[in-house]
Amino acid sequence: MHQRAQNPLVDTMNFPLNAAQHEATRYLDGPLLVLAGAGSGKTRVITTKIAYLIEHGIAPEKILAITFTNKAAQEMHERVRALLKKDETLNKITVCTFHALGLIILRQEAKQLSLKPRFSIFSPPDLETVVADLAGSSGNAKTLQWQISQWKNALIAPEVALAEAQNDEMLLAARAYARYGDVLQAYQAVDLDDLIVRPVQFFASNEAARVRWRNRYTHILIDEYQDTNPAQYALLKTLTGEQPFTAVGDDDQAIYGWRGATLDNLAKLPEDYPTLKVIKLEQNYRSTVRILRSANALIANNPKLFEKKLWSEHGLGDPLCVTAAADDEAEAEMITHRLLAHKFEHRTQFSDYAILYRGNFQSRVFENALRANQIPYVLSGGQSFFERTEIKDILAYLRLIANDDDDPSFIRAMTTPKRGVGATTLAHLGEIGAQKHESLFAAVFSAEFKAITASRIYEAVQSFCRRINEFRYRAEREPAARLLEELIRDINYEDWLLASYEKREAQKRIDNVRDFIQWLGKKGDEENKTLLDLTQMLALITMLDEKGEKVDAVRLSTLHAAKGLEFPHVFLAGVEEGILPHREAIERQTIEEERRLMYVGITRAQKSLSFYYCKQRQRAGEWVTCTPSRFIGELAQDDLRYSGRPLSDEDAAAEKNAGNARLRNLRAMLAKKPSVDAKEEYR
Repeated sequence: MHQRAQNPLVDTMNFPLNAAQHEATRYLDGPLLVLAGAGSGKTRVITTKIAYLIEHGIAPEKILAITFTNKAAQEMHERVRALLKKDETLNKITVCTFHALGLIILRQEAKQLSLKPRFSIFSPPDLETVVADLAGSSGNAKTLQWQISQWKNALIAPEVALAEAQNDEMLLAARAYARYGDVLQAYQAVDLDDLIVRPVQFFASNEAARVRWRNRYTHILIDEYQDTNPAQYALLKTLTGEQPFTAVGDDDQAIYGWRGATLDNLAKLPEDYPTLKVIKLEQNYRSTVRILRSANALIANNPKLFEKKLWSEHGLGDPLCVTAAADDEAEAEMITHRLLAHKFEHRTQFSDYAILYRGNFQSRVFENALRANQIPYVLSGGQSFFERTEIKDILAYLRLIANDDDDPSFIRAMTTPKRGVGATTLAHLGEIGAQKHESLFAAVFSAEFKAITASRIYEAVQSFCRRINEFRYRAEREPAARLLEELIRDINYEDWLLASYEKREAQKRIDNVRDFIQWLGKKGDEENKTLLDLTQMLALITMLDEKGEKVDAVRLSTLHAAKGLEFPHVFLAGVEEGILPHREAIERQTIEEERRLMYVGITRAQKSLSFYYCKQRQRAGEWVTCTPSRFIGELAQDDLRYSGRPLSDEDAAAEKNAGNARLRNLRAMLAKKPSVDAKEEYR
């Protein structure tokens, strides 16, 4: 048993812990599950516990904290730094994502895994060409690659997937999966799933390595535990062994089942760890009582692994509004006008508001409405321009021109458009590169490659690499705009798009590429940057984007992308049957995850929350009648105000008093000389 010691560092914090947080912070005697409700201060518990562990005598290098995003890891680092005030101590703590941890393991064990030290990591888009070659079909490569990823995350071996394939598409995926690992090994590459799966497999077969890594960390803390998949849970079990750990999660916020996450991992904890202690964080520091009453009422309709009920000391708060709109354009217009009126009345910032919705397709009308009213906004959950397939194709060429050691970019550029170079040729290059400890690009010029390659293919590959070298030489000497135009013509990219996609889709992709190279070329001219400078700048743009710098703008976001965020005022749009819950979930009878998604949306709100639904929407060119989501009926009805519904005498009096108060407030504000011109405020 660990001795209970007072921790002056934690006890003198400006924000003292409540009883449950205090207990979770100090429990060190075994495995611990912290059930942390929305807005209950879970990050504070994790960071304070890290500080407490160090104060309690545990060496900082023995502490591992696992998050799910780089942003969360960065935030955790900053908060631990604020507590410790010692950078040299902080730098010894490992705070990282599951994938970053897997990368650390693979790099240190590369030799035993027959990987070169500088092995490549392929992203899902990088792998579509590989899967297409293995399957002999490019039409559904993305779907096949996703299925292979699902099998890997569930630790399903290729032979099992092949035996259990239930239809032609799964059979095609299973056959590709059977050769997939060998091809990646030949390329001296891993995919994102391998960063978890390969350490699990390696530790299972190598006891010495398993013991060595298990002894490296004496306390592991894992955030968002409900989002783990079977492979991640297996890695956690391997690393913890019999040692204490802290898992923090919330079964009510498990919304990533489609990504392989499973609540089975929560259910297994008490079985796999009989001494597991469970502590519930139920006090919410974010939302008003009315918001939490509806959240609790909604989620009570789901079966529970652990009972939990949020409560708050933030006061009753405003009623929750439910409004019907004629259609999606009317919905966007109503929300926009309500937002502007509320902002003027309460003198808030644009960044105080969020418009949340189920799917990316809903964002367009809101973007149009906000632009029409000159309201700044940021978009989350949609596809970044730089994530579009056609843009990533061009970026692969630019990155290869800048760095010929970039194996993923080499493979993507070599095979897009196709040059008759398939998986066999690339595998040969991978084997030569592994033997000679050099890149795929360098392996092209080896005698070994020439000796085993047909002359037609050899000349095609040589010609490609010579052209890349020529572009690299010119990239430091000629205007970027000219080289970009020449690159697109040189690889016949636009003709390839027209041959690969339906005409309208191809033209859309061509327009995206034209916009990209014109923007990049103009930037090069205006800032006197070379093509190599611009390529480095593009990488910097991605890094800055990940920092999530705060701007004064309305947040447009899918519900999935909004998880972990909070806003004073939230508009939840499209709360209709077929959208939330989604029609596919209704068909599959998997409503529980959709209800959790609605719960996540509700618990993003701090002060006010409004629900909107449409009476009709246009689908496939036809108008269809919409019905309000069943979830609206599951909310705390006494706290709702339906637009157009008659009020009781009591509610009518309350509304009248509130209206009079708002009117007095407006008159007082109008009587004062504004600090800025009203037009400027909305510009």
